[in-house]
Amino acid sequence: MKVPDGVPNPQNQVCLLQKSLYGLKQSSRQWFHKLLIFLKAQDFVQSKNDYSLFIKKDSTNITIVAVYVDDIIITGNNIGCISQLKAHLHDAFSIKDLGILHYFLGLEVNYIDEGIFLSQTKFTKDLLKESKNQSFKSVVTPLPQNLKLSNTEGQLYEAASYYRTMVGKLNFLTNTRPDLAFTVQYLSQFMQNPRIPHAAALQHTLNYVYSTASQGILIKGSDQLQLQAYSDSDWASCPNSRRSITGYILLLGSSPISWKSKKQGTVSRSSSEAEYRAMASAASEVTWLVRLLEELQLTSLKPVLLHCDNISAIHIAKNPVFHERTKHIDIDCHFTRDKVLEGLLQLTYLPTKNQLADVLTKILPSHQHYQLMSKLGMSSLPSLRGGVNNIGYNPINSNKKG
Repeated sequence: MKVPDGVPNPQNQVCLLQKSLYGLKQSSRQWFHKLLIFLKAQDFVQSKNDYSLFIKKDSTNITIVAVYVDDIIITGNNIGCISQLKAHLHDAFSIKDLGILHYFLGLEVNYIDEGIFLSQTKFTKDLLKESKNQSFKSVVTPLPQNLKLSNTEGQLYEAASYYRTMVGKLNFLTNTRPDLAFTVQYLSQFMQNPRIPHAAALQHTLNYVYSTASQGILIKGSDQLQLQAYSDSDWASCPNSRRSITGYILLLGSSPISWKSKKQGTVSRSSSEAEYRAMASAASEVTWLVRLLEELQLTSLKPVLLHCDNISAIHIAKNPVFHERTKHIDIDCHFTRDKVLEGLLQLTYLPTKNQLADVLTKILPSHQHYQLMSKLGMSSLPSLRGGVNNIGYNPINSNKKG
């Protein structure tokens, strides 16, 4: 390494590095800056919608690089361009080529006839090994139906750090498990002072994870990809704050690519207002995803269908003079209306029983839970190997196989 500025060095000597930069706060930032300079020198352009994504394209070829610290995914439509980039990376940084992507940051990638199957089976098993209670039981939903947890009921849980650790790990598991998104955001509300009922609910969730350890999502390919969104809310469902829950999920073709479950920041005066706020959150995610996909040369996505099961909320979003019902709503919630007028979104009504985002706002009966998860393409890898006709969401069968 170079001698620091201001230090006398008449013989132009260098310093011997005795400690790796790994572990220092600035190391990841400095590494990313150096990699950024290298990729730009190779004519890559940094995405304006995701700064860790780099794209190089011409009239016929596209090469994509996704970066997470020193873990890099390279893909594209020309093997020659990919090989050339890897050779340049090796010359500059002495990289280790791991071949076709199978494992990345805890995500397992399996290639089957129907598409790409993403799961976190190893991470799930490691998580369960850390559980204080190893006597798992088979359960069919992430939480008991109609469960209501309070900030004040029950004695304080002694192992608060254990509760926080397990909920944090479950949060990482939601990267491939939309069925856990609502449960994790619900349990996360009690991280500060967990109580015995909260710990019991956590154990129930771990039982469900144990019963569905091999579950993941199937990403299917298609010649004609359509982006569509589903938004939903559960009005005033929080017994502590009376705030509503927002849930949305976005599908590219028939495959889920983005989802979220979150408690709303303010109290909604009606179910229509709660649904309207949920639509605004979904509209924001749609706007970002459309820009990102257009950078990846996936165009002709507009208008994006946004499905909602509340007719009043759809009327609010479509009608710019609906003052009496909307004058108290924050201006940022009218983001949906702006996107409808721009032609980015097309609002459609669908019955609640077909609302895929319903699973992100509440605990559903087991039959409805399975039905929605199956529509989202969730399954276990063993059943996928048996053929496309065996694809289905059935945690009890998965448990018997494992």
